[in-house]
Amino acid sequence: MKRIGIVASMLCACFVSAAWGQQPTCPAHTPWAQFLRYDMMRWNQCDKVLNVQDVGNLVLKWSYGTGNAVYSSPAVMDGVVYVGDYNRDVYALSAGTGALLWSYTTYSAVDSSSPAVANGVVYIGSEDFNLYALHARTGAKLWSYATNGPVIFSSPAVVNGAVYFSSDNVYALNASTGALLWSYAAANYVYSSPVVANGVVYFGSYDSNVYALNASTGALLWSHATGSLVFSSPAVANGVVYIGSLDNKVYALNASTGAKVWSYTTGASVYSSPAVANGVVYVGSDDGNVYELDANTGAKLWSYTAGGLVASSPVVANGVVYVGSDDGNVYAFGLP
Repeated sequence: MKRIGIVASMLCACFVSAAWGQQPTCPAHTPWAQFLRYDMMRWNQCDKVLNVQDVGNLVLKWSYGTGNAVYSSPAVMDGVVYVGDYNRDVYALSAGTGALLWSYTTYSAVDSSSPAVANGVVYIGSEDFNLYALHARTGAKLWSYATNGPVIFSSPAVVNGAVYFSSDNVYALNASTGALLWSYAAANYVYSSPVVANGVVYFGSYDSNVYALNASTGALLWSHATGSLVFSSPAVANGVVYIGSLDNKVYALNASTGAKVWSYTTGASVYSSPAVANGVVYVGSDDGNVYELDANTGAKLWSYTAGGLVASSPVVANGVVYVGSDDGNVYAFGLP
């Protein structure tokens, strides 16, 4: 059965959230601590190892077999890769070797929800209708919050002590306790995980539109109709919103107006959410490929064919691209 590729966000205290054109403070080793990274944009401005010239030389560093499909996208923090799989498990793997550090079993599959890591806690959703908070070093459960369904495909975002995610409603929880702060009932299901950048909330919807709302008031700023349902979550970089759609396309939209900058057609639906680093857009497709596209033009720079669908969304950290596939593998690509 087709699974939905979507996802989330969080802020890391050791960084400066990057506005368009503003340079972040970069450490020696750059983490990707949640689906939308610490800047909520799926835009890794700190990673300068991979670029337009050398991504064609990527080779496989390691893979870890979970025993079932991996639709969740990895989070990378402090030398650990966190990811969920369709076995109901959440895994912590060594970023250098792929060795298993711990795993936690939920009551149903962990589908497209991807972990967010903040203040020593891993947040992730499951098909059992629960959002989980796990201890990042041990995997012990700290708390869980049950929604009324549908299943949680959304990836959580952690911002200023609150956890944001969506299923039937959009929820805000206390990050420490799991207590409900507020919930918002959207007009239709929002499987896409909202991105907040420069006072604007961006997300895709079951109604085939990409939306931009005023983050303070919720007022509609613009919407862009795609050719099909949007489960992908956006990346925002340099004033452009990048997002996939089930019409087989990756879209680049003007973040201020919603006007289309370019689109790239893959061989099948794009559940995967794009990642952006150093002028390159990384995205998976149900045609089984991982693509690297030029962020300015949409031209294909490189692709890798996995053994199954790539609904998982890539992350880029320390010169390595991490992504999961329907073939049951987590892949890591880097330069020789």
